[in-house]
Amino acid sequence: MAAFSTLRGKAAQEKLAYLSKNYASNRPLIQKVLNISFVLYVLGTTYYGLSGGGRGGKSRKGKGKVAIDGRPDGRSERVAVDAVFYQRLSRILRIVIPGMRSKEALLLLMHSSLLVFRTAISLYVAALDGKIVASLVRVEPLKFFYNILRWLLVAIPATWCNSWLSYVQNKLAIAYRTRLTREVLSQYLGEASQGPDGKVYYKLANLDDRIKNPDQMITHDIQRFSTHLAAIYSNLAKPVLDVILYNYQLSQNVGAEGLVGLTIAVQSTAILLRYLTPPLGAYTALSAQLAGSLRHTHSRLVEFAEEIAFMGGERTERLLVEREYAAVLKHENKVLERRWWFGCVEEGIIKWLWGSFGLVLCGIPVFFKLPGTKPVDLGGRTEDAFGRVMYSYKDLQELAGYTARVSQLLETMGDVKQAKFEKALISSASTDANAKILSGKGQVFEAEDIQFENVPIVTPNGDILLKSLSFHVKPKQHLLIVGPNAIGCGKSSLFRILGGLWPVYGGTVRKPPSSQFILIPQRPYLSLGTLRDQITYPHSEADMKARGVTDDDLLRILAKVQMESIIEREGGWNAAREWRESLSGGDQQKIAWARLFYHRPKYAVLDEATSLVPTDIEGLMMEHATDLGITLLTVSHRPSLWKYHQLILHYDGQGGYVFTKLDAEKRLALQEEKQALEAKLLEVPKLKARLSELRAAVVTEAERQ
Repeated sequence: MAAFSTLRGKAAQEKLAYLSKNYASNRPLIQKVLNISFVLYVLGTTYYGLSGGGRGGKSRKGKGKVAIDGRPDGRSERVAVDAVFYQRLSRILRIVIPGMRSKEALLLLMHSSLLVFRTAISLYVAALDGKIVASLVRVEPLKFFYNILRWLLVAIPATWCNSWLSYVQNKLAIAYRTRLTREVLSQYLGEASQGPDGKVYYKLANLDDRIKNPDQMITHDIQRFSTHLAAIYSNLAKPVLDVILYNYQLSQNVGAEGLVGLTIAVQSTAILLRYLTPPLGAYTALSAQLAGSLRHTHSRLVEFAEEIAFMGGERTERLLVEREYAAVLKHENKVLERRWWFGCVEEGIIKWLWGSFGLVLCGIPVFFKLPGTKPVDLGGRTEDAFGRVMYSYKDLQELAGYTARVSQLLETMGDVKQAKFEKALISSASTDANAKILSGKGQVFEAEDIQFENVPIVTPNGDILLKSLSFHVKPKQHLLIVGPNAIGCGKSSLFRILGGLWPVYGGTVRKPPSSQFILIPQRPYLSLGTLRDQITYPHSEADMKARGVTDDDLLRILAKVQMESIIEREGGWNAAREWRESLSGGDQQKIAWARLFYHRPKYAVLDEATSLVPTDIEGLMMEHATDLGITLLTVSHRPSLWKYHQLILHYDGQGGYVFTKLDAEKRLALQEEKQALEAKLLEVPKLKARLSELRAAVVTEAERQ
């Protein structure tokens, strides 16, 4: 039995020796196969890992999601490094890099070349480090100083390369931001010629609830996205290239077998590290949303400062601002705590554990005399490259957060251009009758006249003001619109349909294009710019001259509203002010009328547009508008305006209306008679009281007699 065991042992040794001999003879081929497999493995696992394939979002249900605009409305927007992120990113990349011959593509090519050049320098410096250390150990001063000289010489192209990398990366960020901002603004502030697809800025603010702070997205979020996108390429491409090159060189010195073992050890711990990584993309998106909400609260305070000051609302507004800031603070503290404990785990694994793997790898040629191996000082650099690949995953998560924000802006603008709105509706909108109206769609045709046929007047929140409105206004037939002062009877809503701002839910609307309408509200809009710009808005001085209009013509227009003295008073046509603060309410309305006379549209919508103007000037402006052929659609309760209109649309405030011809003289006579009777009725209580006193006096006098 002992002899049999001895024979078995010898056979096993001979077999092992045979396998070792065959392995040693075929080792060069095996090394090549392992090296090629390693390169493919690094590229594949990098793509798979960064695309979120390793998690799929299943192991941690709900992680990486954040409510839209940070509000608990039941909807959620996934923010993670997954297929959805890459789909969003690819859409944005088509915007920021429109073609292979674009400036951005050339900058990216230059950036890639510099990254490769820097990697080559890093490899050279790594080898030079080993030679400097070796010359020190061997006490070879000439070689030491010679290598130091080479070190200083290589610093010249190295510093040049690093500076150029930083410069090109910043240029890329600016180029990305410019492309993206132009694309967003072309949709957000599209030309009026776009018709129903335009006015996106208005529709986002009034017809849709998904985006509360587009200013934050257009300014801050696009800038942060562009910066992260420009940085992520170098943060990701350079470490992956370093991993491939460093590990290839290591395999040539210590053998591909050790490299395979190192890769297994690193990847096994990387899986744990990625599992513990908090949802940084979701945190980034929510941080941006909360910051935008805080900014929006501050902007409302500035916008309504006068009303708040009169009402003494400082305490309430401070509480609102503090509430928004508390939400930001709570979130940032939560993120800080999560980053703290994850930082401990991350540094422990990447720096220390992976560093020990690199040292063990460097020790293989020292402790094990394998054929074809030699000591090398690339272990630390290899582990550093692996670490930077993992660190770049955090950068990619933050990029996913800003990508979600920018993508949400683009997608929402695309929806509102196609009349796909998401708006919180009032409770009455869910009733069968109202739901039927809201599900309908009217027809809009271009015509010279204004004609409504069975058109419901519906607000963006689903409040049905009128179920069916029909009227017909021909050019030069001025229409007066009256009704209760209460908000929601439908007077201003009609104008929003005429201007193409609100959708039509039924019936037929025939009207001129929106460009043929000008609105003059009670408090007109005065733009930033010169005094001339206030009259010609939205035209510039160049547009004005292209139309053949001079400053003398503008002066004659100002004379029609008795404001020609403003030129000298304000310091000339080129004087720039914050005009809504410099001019009184009456002067602002006069400027708006001068703007109307400059543009000469077919129709003018006047919403209490003369409420702060004396009646004599009001009459002059109405008559001049009529002489210019402008048809007036007027909302006003001033009886002095009746004589300038031929038609009247009277809302009763209960969902009904009357449309008829307006006989100004008869209506004024009825108004005067009504006022006289009301005055007499006010005297009735006094007459009754006097009658009672007289009766009592008569009785008292009779008793005395």
